[in-house]
Order: sequence, then C-alpha cells, then structure tokens
Amino acid sequence: MTEQEHHKKKRFPRRKSKPRLDEEDITVVDPDVAKRAVMATALGNAMEWFDFGIYSYLAVTIGKVFFPEMTGGVQLIYAFATFAVAFIARPLGGILFGMLGDRWGRKRVLAITLILMAVSTLSIGLIPSYASIGSTATLLLLIARLVQGFSTGGEYAGAMTFIAESTPDKKRGVMASGLEVGTLIGYVAGAGLVTLLTFLLGPKGMVEWGWRIPFWIAAPLGLIGFYLRNHLEETPAFEAMEEAREENEHISIKEIFVSYWKTLVIGMVVVFFYNVVNYMVLSYMPSHLSAVLGYGETKGLLLIVIVMVIMIPIVILMGYFGDRIGAKRIVQGGLIGLIFLSLPSFWLIGNGAVGYVFLGLMMLAVFSSTFQGSMPSLLPSLFYTEVRYGALAITYNISASIFGGTTPLLVSWLINRTKDQLVPAYYLIFAGVVGMIVVTYFVKDTSGKSLRGSPPAVAGEHEIEEVLEEPEEALWWREEKDKEP
Repeated sequence: MTEQEHHKKKRFPRRKSKPRLDEEDITVVDPDVAKRAVMATALGNAMEWFDFGIYSYLAVTIGKVFFPEMTGGVQLIYAFATFAVAFIARPLGGILFGMLGDRWGRKRVLAITLILMAVSTLSIGLIPSYASIGSTATLLLLIARLVQGFSTGGEYAGAMTFIAESTPDKKRGVMASGLEVGTLIGYVAGAGLVTLLTFLLGPKGMVEWGWRIPFWIAAPLGLIGFYLRNHLEETPAFEAMEEAREENEHISIKEIFVSYWKTLVIGMVVVFFYNVVNYMVLSYMPSHLSAVLGYGETKGLLLIVIVMVIMIPIVILMGYFGDRIGAKRIVQGGLIGLIFLSLPSFWLIGNGAVGYVFLGLMMLAVFSSTFQGSMPSLLPSLFYTEVRYGALAITYNISASIFGGTTPLLVSWLINRTKDQLVPAYYLIFAGVVGMIVVTYFVKDTSGKSLRGSPPAVAGEHEIEEVLEEPEEALWWREEKDKEP
C-alpha cells in the first residue's frame, strides 16, 4: 500500500454498514450568523472586484497612458495583455492561499487576500505615466498586476468555500448567490465611478490624471473589508473538521492532484465556460462597444452599468430556483441559451441602435446570471471539506488564468486579425457546447444535500428529526466514497 493510499484509507474508511448519524452531528446554522457571513463575504468580494474590475473599464485609457506608441486596436491589445498578466500569478496565489485556508481556517486567509489586493490596486494609481519614466512605468504596472492576481487567487475560491460552509444545505444556493451579488456591486461601483469621471473630466482629463482616482479609493475600501472579515466566525464545517482531525494531519498538494484529479478536471471545464461568459460580459464588452463598434466610452459604460444592476435580482432568483429544482438544471438552461442565442445577441449589439444594443447585452446577461446564481454553491460541493479551499482554488485559478482572464485579450486579437465582429459569439458557443457535455454527464447535482465530507447543516432544530430519519440520504457522499477504487 502506497503512502497516499494509506492516508486515503485512514481519512475515508470503508463503510459497508448503515451510516450512523446522531443529533449532535447535525449542524444547526444560526440564521443571523449565516446572514452576517454572507453579507461580510459579499461586501469584501465587492471591494475585491471593484479593485480588480476598474482596470478593465479603464483599459482604453490605460492603453493611452502606458502604451502611447501604439494606436487603435493594437493599443487595446497591449492594455488587455497587462489585464491578462495578472492571471499568471493566480494559480500560485490559489495554491498558497488554498492550502493555508485548509490549515489555518477560511476567514484568516480571506482577510489577508483583501489587504494584498488593496495595496496593489493603490500602487497602480501611484505609478508615473509612460511619458514621465518610459518603459519603467509599464514594468511597475505589470508588477502591480501580478500582485493583484496573486491575491485574487485566494479570494474567490475562499469566498465560495466560506459561504457554502456557513449556510444551511437547503438554502445554500440563494445565500451563496449573494457572493455574486457582491461581485456585481463591485463591478457596478467601479464602472459607475469610471463613467462618472469620464463624463465630468472628459477623455483628455481621464488620460492626464482622472484614471488614478478609482485606484486610490482601494485603500479605504480595503480597510473596511479587512475589518468586516476579521470579525467573522469560522465556518462550522471547518471547525467540525478541525475537531476530528489529528494533529499535523493535512493533505498535500501532491495528494490533491493524485486523489482528486478527475474532479479537478471536471471543475476546470465548469470554470472555463463560467469565466468565459463572465469576463466577456463584465470585462470585455465595454471595450468592444467603444473600440470595436465606435461607441462613446461613457455611453458604452453606462449601458453595461444598467445591465449589471438588472442582473442583481436575476442572480438571486437563479440561486433561489437552484435550491428548488437543482443548480445543475439552472446551469444547463443557461448553456442552452448560450449555444442558440449568442449569435443573435451580437447581431443586435452590432446593429448600433441603443435599444437593440441593450437587448443584446441583456440576453448575454441573463445567461451569465444563470451561472452566477448557481456556481457559488455548485463549485464548492465538488470537493470534500478537508481539501475544499485548496482544491477549489487550484481548479478555479488554473482554469480562470488559461481561459477567463485571456478572454478579452484573445477576442481582441482575433477581431483584429479576422476583422469579424462576431468572434465573441463564436467563442461563447464553443464554451457552451463544451460546458453542456461536461455538466450533463459528469456533474452530480447536490443542491439541498450536505457538502461532501461534512455533516448535514440545517436552518433550525425543527429540521433535525427529518434528517435523522434518512441518514443514508443525509450522508450521501459516504456511499460515493465507498465506490471509489
């Protein structure tokens, strides 16, 4: 027996008999504590994505500030190249913070990532322009973006893990969707601020100094977020695992890749289509409207802001329905829409009339909302508690780095080469087809069930008796583990 097999057998012994479940094994989640966890995590996430998102909304301006020797579409490509470079560091940050999160606890690591993001974002706003210090400015920008990416590597996976482990099983979908509400609020705040500054200062004023203001705001927002996260309670699932875990008993990175490689691959494909849609709608479209279709920067950003505000209640609704009919079905519905309606969406956007553009954007936004409302509860459920943060961080960040963060860069480059404005639609269709195959055949819907490796979590004591009546259903994942070779 190999050392890895020994560890696996030790942690997950075979259970051929009926699983035993006592009342004290069931986690009763305090509704107020759960709400505070969702709110604090979502607000922290909003601040994190405000910091990360403002770069994409200022891509055209940043291209002029740091790449003045380039012009037009090429300048935008270079700006998005510095956007994409942050994703090089994301897997490294994901591995480090993910492993620490499975050892130290979820909340401590989430506080660290937020401070790192705030410092790196503030630094971007302090970098002199290319006109002042030449290529050194570009180098400093790249370094700051790498630090941003490093911190983001531990942020989103940790936030998903924290909320999924802090909420009742039957309400995991709707409560975890609050995380994406935070993401949208962060993007809306960033895009809204950029839109307002562009309107007040004009393109010239933004290039000269106005672009720095959103980055400066990162410092006070980071302090607020740090305070909120530092005062959270640790998740019940992590605390229960810590009580049962022997001293110095931790799974290594090697064990995660060896024991969970199939789940890692499945998760990466799921994250692939999720991120392609997310970054296409939230990060790339403002630049597509202005640089490719010739919209005014303020006009394009304003449309995106309105669309994102409308997305907020749709995301919550998708989380709500995910708890009732299953997150997997919600995701499949979004993928079907993506496959058949991406081309019509971009035909409408390319029409030029404001009404048609808005309708095309809203179609894409609805598909994106199905994923945003479902993924924060679906992705953490793929992994067992003792490896959830680390495995999810590895899965999410490798896939996001390869496919998500490169979406604006790849699409910009392909449009520049092919002169075909429908390239984004083709990419979305491809992502939808791949996602549909994997989700349909390889993803198990665990909506309303306990997380893998965790005891059931209920919203009140009135649900305990119902859970005790069917221990096999409550601890469904034990049977799954028994079937593994």
